[in-house]
Amino acid sequence: MTEFKDILYEVGTNAVRITINRPEVFNAFRSQTIEELILAFRRADEEKSVNTVIFTGAGEKAFCTGGDQKVHLSEDGLYGPRGMVGLPIEEMQSAIRDCRKVVIARVQGFAIGGGNVFATICDLTIASEKAQFGQVGPKVGSVDPGFGTAYLARIVGEKRAREIWFTCRRLPAQEACEWGLVNKVVPHDQLDAECESWAAGINEMSPTALAIAKRSFNADSENIRGISFMGVAAVKGYYQSEESKEGVRAFNEKRKPDFKKYAG
Repeated sequence: MTEFKDILYEVGTNAVRITINRPEVFNAFRSQTIEELILAFRRADEEKSVNTVIFTGAGEKAFCTGGDQKVHLSEDGLYGPRGMVGLPIEEMQSAIRDCRKVVIARVQGFAIGGGNVFATICDLTIASEKAQFGQVGPKVGSVDPGFGTAYLARIVGEKRAREIWFTCRRLPAQEACEWGLVNKVVPHDQLDAECESWAAGINEMSPTALAIAKRSFNADSENIRGISFMGVAAVKGYYQSEESKEGVRAFNEKRKPDFKKYAG
């Protein structure tokens, strides 16, 4: 069995539990994290004992806050050695969608940036009343053109999706639920019990019927995978620009970025 360093993988009574285990950086991901998540979701896809994956982050503060900006701060502006932007983020997003299990995002805290995209892609999202959702990309020189934008608009509508990206305002859990980004909000101390309850109910159902239903839902939005592929190719060039690098530098130096100084 693969030994994971950045994540935890557990098979429970009702669900496989996949946890990003980097609470010291609010569960921000680096290349290794994404590689491990891809392997974990592929392993979960073959797990015959359960019908559900509960996807979450370690600790109390964050589900996931996107890419680790300290890792992003490199000479070429990329995260690492693989994938168009230095990590195979498009493979990770596809791994969630392609997994035949019902994937539940368990959001106990911040689901920001790439973490918000992960929660969006999951089949269901159950959130603590303390959770917060939103985007931060345009504030730090990043963007997710594909599932993070086009698919988000499918879920919350065009105007709401554009508001999320163009204002980078954080949405409290209840507001995110009202917008359709979250299925249910519960008191913080009831989050695990609620996720297990949903997983237990789903675990009694036909795995084949669930897989067919999931593939059916995905088929309607499958064109977004192509949009994502082209968008990530564009983002690679953007990450290598001084404008994007300014956002990363400013984030790590805890100052306001001067994007216009470098904009073309």
